Amino acid sequence: MSEVDTGNGARSSPVAVVVMGVAGAGKSTLAAALAARLGAEFIEADDLHSAEAMAQMAAGVPLTDDDRWPWLTRVATLVRDEGRTGPVVVACSALRRVYRDVLIRVSGLDLAFVHVHGTDEELAARIGQRTGHFMPASMLASQLATLEPLASEENGIVVPLAMPIEGAAEVALEFLRQVK
Repeated sequence: MSEVDTGNGARSSPVAVVVMGVAGAGKSTLAAALAARLGAEFIEADDLHSAEAMAQMAAGVPLTDDDRWPWLTRVATLVRDEGRTGPVVVACSALRRVYRDVLIRVSGLDLAFVHVHGTDEELAARIGQRTGHFMPASMLASQLATLEPLASEENGIVVPLAMPIEGAAEVALEFLRQVK
């Protein structure tokens, strides 16, 4: 990938970013804003779920790891392919460390993770207000139970979901400026 301009005229090292978090956290909104600021390709990982997986989640049935592996492989492959020509920002739940490891391994890229997170109450309020998405609010508890926060050795940062999008994008960009 080529270098990208992080908005202040400074050049950064190549970037492939996964904006992660539970359903309703606002990861797609932040990922799209971040992609726009970086001049990066935006990928919505939800669009890569199989019809069967989307129907399963819409019915309130959590996905198993076996359900997720093919999806994560599709996401990582697209990130790898798009990353050949420029920076990429993907909105992907990436709830467990092993899922993030698959994204790194299959994409072959040094991914940076931006975890949009808040309190259980904030997350419940956000997902409860969301309309037109296949993931029902009833799935939040299973997502929170699955979530493994970023470990200190992972290349990532946590951004509070209560932060306005422009502020969250700036925090993420500042983090990316420091990633080499």
